[in-house]
Amino acid sequence: MSTTADTAETTPTRRLPAWMTSFGNQILAALVLGLGVGFLARGMGGTEEDPNWLTATVTEVGGVYVSLLTAAVVPLVFTAVVTSIAQLRQVTNAARLAGQTLLWFAITAFISVLIGIAIGVIGQPGQHTDVTAESAAEPGSQGSWIGFLESIVPANFMGLTADSSMGEDGALTTDLTFNVLQVLVISIAIGIAAMLIGKKAEPFLNLTSSVLAIIQKVLWWIIRLAPIGTLALIARAVATYGWDALSSLGVFVLCMYVGLAIVFFLVYPLLVRANGLSAKQYFTGVWPAVQLGFVSRSSVGTMPLTQRVTERSLGVPRSYASFAVPLGAVTKMDGCAALYPAIAALFVAQFFGLDLTITQYVLIVFVSVIGSAATAGTTGATVMLTLTLSTLGLPLEGVGLLLAVEPIVDMGRTALNVAGQALVPTIVAKREGLIDMELYSARRTGVPFDDDTEDEEADDTTDLPSSDGDTDVGPEARQSAR
Repeated sequence: MSTTADTAETTPTRRLPAWMTSFGNQILAALVLGLGVGFLARGMGGTEEDPNWLTATVTEVGGVYVSLLTAAVVPLVFTAVVTSIAQLRQVTNAARLAGQTLLWFAITAFISVLIGIAIGVIGQPGQHTDVTAESAAEPGSQGSWIGFLESIVPANFMGLTADSSMGEDGALTTDLTFNVLQVLVISIAIGIAAMLIGKKAEPFLNLTSSVLAIIQKVLWWIIRLAPIGTLALIARAVATYGWDALSSLGVFVLCMYVGLAIVFFLVYPLLVRANGLSAKQYFTGVWPAVQLGFVSRSSVGTMPLTQRVTERSLGVPRSYASFAVPLGAVTKMDGCAALYPAIAALFVAQFFGLDLTITQYVLIVFVSVIGSAATAGTTGATVMLTLTLSTLGLPLEGVGLLLAVEPIVDMGRTALNVAGQALVPTIVAKREGLIDMELYSARRTGVPFDDDTEDEEADDTTDLPSSDGDTDVGPEARQSAR
C-alpha cells in the first residue's frame, strides 16, 4: 500500500502544453481560424441586406462579444477611478501625473501626424485613385471645437444619452449610449470629494471597492471569451468588408498601413527604449489588446482588456492606469486622430487639385495634436476628419470618397490607438518611478488572464509619488510597507 502511495506521489501530473494554455496563442489561433471561416462565408455568397447564415452568425457573435466588453466599461471606469482617486494622499500628485499623461499624448500625436503628412506628400494617394467624383458626399455628423465643451459636461449622472427613432414597422425604439469622457469626469469628481470627506465616506468607498472586485471577476470571464470573439470578428471582417474597393483606393490604404507600421514598429519601440524599457516586453505585453482592437474596431470596447494588460503585463499601478487608460480610450488616438486625418486631408486636397499652403500644413498638425479632444464625445475617425477638413477649408464632400474602405482602414487605426493607450501610461509610470519592473520584465505566460482577482487586490498597494518625491515601487518596497 505504501508502494502505491509512493508511486502516486512520484508520478508527474500531466499538464496541457504551454502553447495550448497561452492566451496569446489562443488569440493567434482564433485569428487564423477566423480567416478561414471568413473566406468560407464570403464564398457562400449573400449580400449585405441578405447575408448567408454563416456571415449572419459570425456577425452576431462578434457583435455580442463587443457589447459584453462595452457593457463593462462604465462600472469599471467609475469604480476603479473613484477607488484610486480616493486613496491619493496629495491631489497635486495626481495633477502632475495627469499633466505628464497629456504631454505624452501630445508628443506621440505630433510624431504621428508628421509621419502622416510625409507619407501623404510622398505617396500622393489622391493622384493614384480610380474613385469618381460621384462618390463625394458630406458625412452625417461633424466634429467641432464647441462639441468638446458640450461633451465634457455630463448630461446626467452616468453620462448616458438616449437616441429614439421610429422603425419601418412604426415602432419607437430607444438606444442608450454613454460618453466615457463624462463618466471619467464624474468619477474623478466623486473620488476627490470622497477623499476630502474622510471617515464619513468610508462606507461608500468600501462598497465601491467591493463592486470593483465583482466587476473584475465578471470582466475576467468576458476576457477569457476573447478567442471566440476574435474568431467571429475577423471572420465578419473578411466576409463583409468592402475589399473590392481596394482596386480604386489601394494606394490610399497602402499609405495608411505604411504609416501605421512606421509608428507601431519604429516610433513606439524607440520611445520605449529611450525610457529605459524593453521594446520586446512592451510588444508582448500589449499584443492581446492590440489584436482585439484590430478585429473589434473599438477602442472603448477594447478598453477593459487594454487596462488589464497595462496593469498586469506592463506593471503600471492600477491607481494610475484606471485614470490614464480610460482617458486615452477617448482622447489618445494616434491612428484615428493624427495619422489618418493627415493622410486623408492630403488625399482630398490632391483629388480636388488643391495645393496646400505652409499654414494649412501647420493647421493639420495643430488639429491632430489638439483636436482629438474636440471629438472625445463622439466616435469614429470620420468626425475627426471633418474637423480637419473644415479647419483647412477643404470640401467636406471629400469624406465620402473614402467611405468604401473605412472598415478596412479602421482595423489598423484602432490597433494603433490601443497600442498608444497602453504606451503612454507605461512611459509615464517609468519616468515617475511607479512601474513594477518585475511584472514588466516577466516572461509572458498568460498570467494577466488568470483568475487572480485576489492577487490583484494584494498587489495594488503602490502609491503615487508623494509631494516630496518619495515613491513606493516594486514588490520588495510594497512588502516592506506591509
